Amino acid sequence: VQLQASGGGLVQAGGSLRLGCAASGLTFSAYSMGWFRQAPGKEREFVASIMWTGSGTYYADSVKGRFTISRDNAKNTVYLQMNSLKSEDTAVYYCAAGRFLRSGARHPSEYNYWGQGTQVTVSS
Repeated sequence: VQLQASGGGLVQAGGSLRLGCAASGLTFSAYSMGWFRQAPGKEREFVASIMWTGSGTYYADSVKGRFTISRDNAKNTVYLQMNSLKSEDTAVYYCAAGRFLRSGARHPSEYNYWGQGTQVTVSS
């Protein structure tokens, strides 16, 4: 199983980025997908998740209204559209896959597979 995250970069505060995570080696439609992030010196934290059914999205309060998670099962890819970025969004972003996870699964231990991470840096 491989999860390949992409789309990170340097952006000014208020700007937007779209992250993608391409999955291979698994039955993508059977996996709920999540995005997590980890800033230097901090623990990995939940950002957003989407159920394997395609419905049932869930967000951390810190990104609600600014970030949107979506998936394209035909492309085995999950996306994270990030708008109105803030300096506190700076972190390494990881995608994760969990088989038939419930809506709102937000603990890292619930997920089976992880991508390598992509750096997002927001300059103020």
